[in-house]
Order: sequence, then structure tokens, then C-alpha cells
Amino acid sequence: MTQIDEAVDIREGEELDVSTVDRFMKQAIPGLEGQPSIRQYPGGASNLTYQVDYGDRSYVLRRPPFGKIAKSAHDMLREARVMEALKPVYPYVPEIVAICDDHSVLGCDFYVMERLKGIILRQDFPKDLELSEEDTRKLCLNVIDKLVDLHRVDARATGLDKLGKGAGYVQRQIGGWSDRFRKARTDDVGDFEEVMGWLNDKMPEDIAQVVIHNDFRFDNVVLNPDNPFEVIGVLDWEMATIGDPLMDLGNSLAYWIEADDEGPFQMLRRQPTHRPGMLTRREVVDYYMEKSGFRAEKFDFYEIYGLFRLAVIVQQIYYRYYHGQTKDKRFAAFGHAANYLEQRCKRLIGESSL
Repeated sequence: MTQIDEAVDIREGEELDVSTVDRFMKQAIPGLEGQPSIRQYPGGASNLTYQVDYGDRSYVLRRPPFGKIAKSAHDMLREARVMEALKPVYPYVPEIVAICDDHSVLGCDFYVMERLKGIILRQDFPKDLELSEEDTRKLCLNVIDKLVDLHRVDARATGLDKLGKGAGYVQRQIGGWSDRFRKARTDDVGDFEEVMGWLNDKMPEDIAQVVIHNDFRFDNVVLNPDNPFEVIGVLDWEMATIGDPLMDLGNSLAYWIEADDEGPFQMLRRQPTHRPGMLTRREVVDYYMEKSGFRAEKFDFYEIYGLFRLAVIVQQIYYRYYHGQTKDKRFAAFGHAANYLEQRCKRLIGESSL
């Protein structure tokens, strides 16, 4: 059996009060005994995720980051309710165990969910996971299939159609992310005006209105440790909404770094898409369109949008580090990453025939 993903020691400045967590957990979940062991998952640069163990009973607690955060970001209650609505029709969603909107507990909204014990593919395969090129391709296709399955969910049947604002999703995203970037820009990062202008000029109409994840990546997917081809969970539903499926795919491809991509892009790699057998970005798009039935003549807009959106997310996090609102040293180079993504977007714009 391949090694199960485990939490590690909590980062400085992100500790939780053990007695407070214990009191809440025992009120919310019958039968817990003893003191909890609390550790933190190392992945992710947005919401904070902790493993809370009582002996062999294991849970996951999700809360927003410490420090000043954007008004509409990190809505834990919304994320938990989206998951509760999706669970009956999309079984890969972890079960919500408890939700807390009482800020006297941890100073923020948070929720607790079941812990799915499995493999999470981060930057590289675990050392004891040996897959051939053929098997790697099989795994890759199985993961993409789960995005296709999500986009087939009947939003109205789940009640999630109320999350949507109707037609104009593409336009709202370009306007919204452009506004977020301008508010989060620091003096050492480019202005992205050329990129934002191009996206604004080239916006297509919405392809469809479906349930989208908005952060679908390998490190948000849990694999069965006894059968690593089987997806048993999809995590991190913070940004899920009703929107355009090709925008969702564009978001995912921003993280899809291939073996022959240039060095600065390789530095951003967070998932093992460079492995022999993994599909290329072009192959992902072709496979997705064939399986889903959603089509666009050219994918340039969605690819560049995904990279721009990633740059805004990176910049929002860097803004917090730049202004001393977080001590996490992982974020020190995020300004350089935003600058690189601007140059990559500009190059793709120059190559585009749109």
C-alpha cells in the first residue's frame, strides 16, 4: 500500500488553541475521548487545513488564513454548504461533520469534515508509488474524468443553481479578477494592463452554466491507497460556483506544467504533470472536449485567463506577505512568480490568432 497523505507540524503563527478545539469537537461529535493531536497539512497557500486526531478517529478542520483577507474570500460557511449540497450527487465530496459560525471559538468561521485517508499527489509521486508510463496515463485520464463528471451534475437538482448569477459569467470573471489584481498590486510587480485589456477585448460568450470547482488539480484529489487509479475524494471547494466549464478547465491548466516547459514555469510546478505518461495541455483540452461535449474552436482565451487568474491569486497572497500579514516564507518569492506569469501571458497573447 502506498503511503497515505499525512499532516505535519504546524507552521509558526498558525497554531490553534488545543483546548478550544477539543471543547468544540466534543460538543459537536459524540463519543470523542482524550486530548486531540492537531497537525497541519503542508499543501495549499490559501485556507488552512488541519488534521485533528482522537486515537484512531481522524478529522479535518478548515479555517481561513490569519491576517487581513479579501472581503469575499475564504467563506468557510459557503464552502461547507456547497459540499453538503453536492455530496448526494457527487460522491467524491468529503462529508461535513460540523460547522461553526461562532467567532468566540477560533475567531473565524470554520468547519470540520471527515478525513479521507488516501494518496494526494503533490509536486512529485510518493517514493513508493511506482507507475509505468501507461499506468500514469490511465491515472491522468481518471482524474480528468472527475472534472467531466462534476460538469455533468444537475445543478438545479442540488439547489446549487442559486449560486449562479446567470449569463455573463465570463465577463464577470474578467472584471472581477482585474479589479482584485489592481487592489493587490505591489510596487515590485508589473501592472498586467496589457493582459487585462486583451482578455476584456477577446471575451467569448458563456459556453454553458454548470457546477464548477475552480481549483481542480491533482493535489486536491485523493486516491485510494490500495488502488491509486481510483479517485475517492475531491477537496477544496472554496471557489466552487455555477459558471462556464471551459473557464474551469482553463484554471486547471494554469497548474499543468509539462516536462519541457521553461525553467521559471517549472519552479511553479505543484503537481506531477511532468511525468512520462501524463497528457500534455493540448491533449487534456482535446480529451475533455471529447468526453464532455463542450467545445470551443480555440482555447487561447481560456488558457491565458487561467494564467492571469493564477497570477492574481499569487499576488493576493504575496500582498499579505509584503505587508507583514503572514510570516510564511513560502510566499517570499510570489512577487517574482506574478512577474513571470505576466510575461508568459504576454507571450501567449503574441502567439494567439484570436
